[in-house]
Amino acid sequence: MSTLLVAFATVAATILVYRLIKFITRPSLTLPPGPNPWPIIGNLPHMGSVPHHSLATLARVHGPLMHLRLGSVDAVVASSASVAEQFLKIHDSNFSSRPPNAGAKYIAYNYQDLVFAPYGPRWRLLRKLTSVHLFSGKAMDEFRHLRQEEVARLTSNLASSDETKAVKLGQLLNVCTTNALARVMIGRRVFNDGNGGCDPRADEFKAMVVELMVLAGVFNIGDFVPSLEWLDLQGVQAKMKKLHKRFDAFLSSIIEEHDSSSKNLLSILLSLKDEKDDDGNHLTNTEIKALLLNMFTAGTDTSSSTTEWAIAELIQNPRILTEVQQELDTVVGRDRIVKEEDLTHLPYLQAVIKETFRLHPSTPLSLPRVASESCEIFGYHIPKGATLLVNVWAIARDPNEWADPLEFKPERFLPGGEKAEVDVRGNDFEVIPFGAGRRICVGLNLGLRMVQLLTATLAHSFDWELEDDLNPKKLNMDEAYGLTLQRAVPLSMHPKPRLAPHVYSITS
Repeated sequence: MSTLLVAFATVAATILVYRLIKFITRPSLTLPPGPNPWPIIGNLPHMGSVPHHSLATLARVHGPLMHLRLGSVDAVVASSASVAEQFLKIHDSNFSSRPPNAGAKYIAYNYQDLVFAPYGPRWRLLRKLTSVHLFSGKAMDEFRHLRQEEVARLTSNLASSDETKAVKLGQLLNVCTTNALARVMIGRRVFNDGNGGCDPRADEFKAMVVELMVLAGVFNIGDFVPSLEWLDLQGVQAKMKKLHKRFDAFLSSIIEEHDSSSKNLLSILLSLKDEKDDDGNHLTNTEIKALLLNMFTAGTDTSSSTTEWAIAELIQNPRILTEVQQELDTVVGRDRIVKEEDLTHLPYLQAVIKETFRLHPSTPLSLPRVASESCEIFGYHIPKGATLLVNVWAIARDPNEWADPLEFKPERFLPGGEKAEVDVRGNDFEVIPFGAGRRICVGLNLGLRMVQLLTATLAHSFDWELEDDLNPKKLNMDEAYGLTLQRAVPLSMHPKPRLAPHVYSITS
């Protein structure tokens, strides 16, 4: 009997001590508010089919700093500029790494890429290589002629397209952005085009990129309930593995066919394989393929999709399109196409691009970050290991920051406008399409230049008619959700040349 009493007392004392320690060590601050979680799966059902929309709706109820329980994972959502600034500026160093996820594991070479790599020496090495050799001001200027040649080729192909058939603008834009980047990265074009048509391989490539973005945008149950990962309940992991094989074959062929005597990013990367940096790191073949994967996916479809949104907005707003064309005719004239040097002299066009990035950010819900340590944000406890999601889409439509937030009004960014001094480069948190802080998009400068150049060229070189004479006011502006913001219905239009005929003979 005494033995049982001792055992009972020991168990009771252990429970009491455990509860006492837990009470003493608990944070004095509360978690941010949020919706009540379901058992086991938490708030995953609250994410809906279009998470950035669902989270924006929840934020209107629970506030701009919100806590969710996604399976067994704590998550915090920033839905206002002031909250985003706390995470991405004030506490940026604490939120510089990524949480574990199936996309990085099964598609991005098990975290060996730049986008999903943990913050540390290897990430800094990859970031430095791309920043210096691909996206620096010097590199951008050095390869300017390649971008302009590809845009000129696009213009010529559009002008010579079959007048009886509408063109799928998004696909042609994707070929243009991919070839422009490929010529810098690997020294050659990867797709053919002509007469308004596309290389069938380009169709397949875009489909692969879109599938990647859709899969990466899924809130995979296995990421948030690790014990269920092996079941792959949504079939996401199986799809990711298949897609990875297709991308790996594409990237492996690029490396195998590469001309080592050419001067481009891949040549530089291959030459550095045997050299160690200051931290003792050197590049591997896998890391090179992972880096190429990042560039070919994040650096192409984002620019082409944003340009497609910009043209859609201009078609829906003929007054704005007229002003853009008048500015272009004044600065550029009608005897040549737009060059990158013209862009700084086109303030209205630049305002149009800013407004496009505001309403249609290429990444509406930021890539997740993770809290390295517990911290306090606006009086709330943010636990160590919490996943951070920044709702870029909701912030840019916040009525507390923007007058008439759902209207397309470029004038808001012009002198005298409500946001005349605001830019999209990560310093003004009301509109952060490229993110902010240490993990800001490394290709920001290239993305801006490509979207500006493409939009200016398309608006300047052509008048546009929608397929089947559709009324512009009835143009479908719905979003198809993925990691990037695609149009639910791609633009299908007839280009009508408006410049001097000789302009369109430029093909290289």
